[in-house]
Formats: sequence, C-alpha cells, structure tokens
Amino acid sequence: MSSFWSGWVIVLTVVTFVLITWILLANRKRTPVDQKTTGHNYDGIEEWDNPLPGWWFAMFMITIVWGFLYLIAYPGFGNFPGVLGWTSLEQHEQEVAKADETYRAMRDKYLALPIEEIYQDPKARKMGMRIYGNNCSQCHGLDAAGALGFPNLADGDWIFGGTPDQIKHTITAGRRAAMPAWEAILGEDGIAEATAYVLSLNSRDADPTQVKAGEKHYQTYCVACHGAEGKGNPALGAPNLTNGIWLYGGNAEQIAHSLRIGRNGVMPAFGNTLSEDKIHLVSAYIYGLSN
Repeated sequence: MSSFWSGWVIVLTVVTFVLITWILLANRKRTPVDQKTTGHNYDGIEEWDNPLPGWWFAMFMITIVWGFLYLIAYPGFGNFPGVLGWTSLEQHEQEVAKADETYRAMRDKYLALPIEEIYQDPKARKMGMRIYGNNCSQCHGLDAAGALGFPNLADGDWIFGGTPDQIKHTITAGRRAAMPAWEAILGEDGIAEATAYVLSLNSRDADPTQVKAGEKHYQTYCVACHGAEGKGNPALGAPNLTNGIWLYGGNAEQIAHSLRIGRNGVMPAFGNTLSEDKIHLVSAYIYGLSN
C-alpha cells in the first residue's frame, strides 16, 4: 500500500472513531423526561424518549476503547504493523509447521511404502483425498472427472502415463503439452480432411474421399507424435486418437478447432508446493481412482 493510501486509511479510521464517540456522547441523556416521546408512532405504539441505560452506554464506550487498542496492537492503521508485530502469514506458517510436525511421522510411514500398496489403505486414501481437494480439484473436479481441457483422472486413460512413477512425476514436475496449429500448413480443406481421418480412426462416419486425403496429412504431419496407428505417445504427451476419449471435445467441429489453432495444456508443478510425503499420498489417491 502506498504512503498516500496508508495515510488515507489512518485518517478515515481516526475520524470514524471520533465521530462515533461524539455521536454517543452528544446524544446521551442521564435522566428521563416526563411524558415526552420521540414523536414516532407505530400502530398506535409510541416511542418514549428515555435515556440509554448506563450499562448499555458503558458497553458502547468499552467497545470503542477496545477497538482503538486493537488497532494499536494489530495491523489496521494503514501500513502500521501493530506493536505486537503479528501477521496472518506468519501465523499461517507457524500453524502449518506445527501440523507438519504433528503428522510427519504418520506420513513418513506411508512415504516408505510403494504407491501400489498404500492406495488400498483407507486412512491413506482419506489423507490423499484431502490433499487432492485442496490442490487439484479446482481443475480436475471434486470427483476427478475433469472438464474441457482438464483430463479425467478416474477413467484409466493417461496422456503422460498412469503408472505410479509417472503420476508422481507429473505432480512433482508438472507437464506441458504442445499441439501445434496446422491451419497455415493445411488450409481449411486440409483441416477438414484431417478431421475426417481422425473421425475414421474412431469408426465414425466420414467422407471416404476426405478420409483418404486426411490419411496423407496424418502420415506427413501427425504420425511423429501420435504414432502410425494413432495410439498416442505418453513420453510426448500425445493422446490416443482412437479410443473415443477427448480432452478438448471429440465432435467434428471440436477436432477441427484443435487442428486449426493447436492446443497448449499446462499442468503446474507441485514439487515446490507440496512436500514429498504429500505428493506420495496424493499420487496414491489418484492412482487408486482408476484402479
């Protein structure tokens, strides 16, 4: 926060405290006024103009004083950090460190075991599910079913491979998939022909003439990544084009769109975000979703 806005916040806060205190004191009455009302009448019920009870007034004053002392002790006056030096970030880090220390022995026990073994442990699954919910569900969904552009983690189809080591590597180091755009090379006719050939790989209806032309395009431009039979290549992150599972949609228009503009999927790396034991547990949870 700049010095100007910090000063602005401080001035507004102080003025608010002063005005609240003045309004409370200026309108205080110590003794009741006989037979005098405020002039308000609600369904025949009149409001008497009696003073605020002493204990109620005292509570207001205590609240004002407490609020002012709180802003001196803790952050609230612009950039003023408070005399106690407390920050939410520091408290968060302390609580995380305390939790890590409390549960480290339990997690270390699972870290020493292979993923194929621990994913069957109900306690390990619950811990992995919580880690997944906090870090992965925003993209892949709470049920891990994925969405357009985000892979389904529960169907047994893996772009970069579904072995425990491959899953763990994906989470730790992240992944970057690059599908180049072919519109400038193939043109609209070539895109339509290549789309027809991809549809034919899934035994779907397509114009035979376009399929034949599309096969030539495929063998020229696509075979290096997706393979001669279109089965994909996990080492490159090239998906299988024959199994009816589509990351960006599998109708003719969606396939053509992928060919036309390309795709660039990014899976962020969690190696610097999650500890090794947490990555091990969430890897086991994800592995178990499709096994």
